[in-house]
Amino acid sequence: MSPETCTSYRITLKGELDPSWSDWLNGFEISTGSAADGACITTLTGVVPDQAALRGVLTRIWDLNLEVTLVHQIQGKETILEG
Repeated sequence: MSPETCTSYRITLKGELDPSWSDWLNGFEISTGSAADGACITTLTGVVPDQAALRGVLTRIWDLNLEVTLVHQIQGKETILEG
């Protein structure tokens, strides 16, 4: 994968996902935190080469029965805020 052909994404989920799932989710970085209402959320941040790879990650999230609340394409040097 060359940087010119890849796209970065931030995916937010309801609930907590252990960071050990990172390899299964194409190497996405996994962090957990709390929403404004105190509910646990998980944020996945990573790079995919194309839309098919993104769909693969989303399918795996579906297989884990986790609710996706946001899929955000990260543009250029946009800062990734955690928590």
